[in-house]
Amino acid sequence: MNWISNVVRPKIRDFLARREVPENLWVKCPETGQMVFHKDLEANLYVIPASGYHMRMDAVQRLKATFDDGAYEEVPLPEVATDPLKFRDERRYIDRLKDARTKTGYQDAVKVATGLLEELPVTVAVQDFGFMGGSLGMAAGEAVVKGLQTAAEKGTPFIMFAASGGARMQEGILSLMQMPRTTAAIQELREAKKPYIVVLTNPTTGGVTASYAMLGDVQISEPGALIGFAGPRVIEQTIREKLPDGFQRAEYLREHGMIDMVVHRHQMRETLGRLCRLLVKAPALPPKGRLPRPQPAEPAAA
Repeated sequence: MNWISNVVRPKIRDFLARREVPENLWVKCPETGQMVFHKDLEANLYVIPASGYHMRMDAVQRLKATFDDGAYEEVPLPEVATDPLKFRDERRYIDRLKDARTKTGYQDAVKVATGLLEELPVTVAVQDFGFMGGSLGMAAGEAVVKGLQTAAEKGTPFIMFAASGGARMQEGILSLMQMPRTTAAIQELREAKKPYIVVLTNPTTGGVTASYAMLGDVQISEPGALIGFAGPRVIEQTIREKLPDGFQRAEYLREHGMIDMVVHRHQMRETLGRLCRLLVKAPALPPKGRLPRPQPAEPAAA
């Protein structure tokens, strides 16, 4: 009897028990509610196949999707004071930082890398919304400045993928100072006569929008991205008026001249490569599958 109770019955229960499904196995589309298998979503560059909704990508995924063959070299970033103001609200700021670093595996919200894009050397910075909402603090500001300086030194275009909720309140005025610092670094890149291209992703708001995210030579956005300084609800409460449909979305901003183009993620790499080659006056790549047109032979010297 003990053998049946202790061995047979537990085995039967285990066999009949419902298998637990990992929470991240399926991803739900925020617009349509469609469930997509996470491997299919990853293979589609995190774009929902049916609705075309662009999910967020982390910094490493974005870099791999941008550079040729996903190969790049990270740029070492300057170290900054971890908690200069010893800030505390409901929790200590240093504890929030530790949690964000453990969750993402990154030191802060911005990564910078160099590599080839359509066979052209470029410098790319990516802001990761998963790290404290991509907020702009001292470390993120130093990373953007370092990326701009690296592009100027190496003589490459600089591409910035912006995604942020704004300045990091836990660093106070030190966070706000990153806005003029990054703006000054952009001017250094312009003096080096190298292009600065900004890709606005969902969302890009606050002090980031008020500084380097809107200073590109070319302003690109992903479809449906929320772009603005204050949120729609704050604006409605301030002006006491109903905002137009689609207000602060990428398509609305393109129609009103705030950005240059809205580009689907599947065409983003090709578009960026074409723009970089155009702006640095590099020869265009031949269409894939075709050989370059032969050049006429120079006449022999007499």
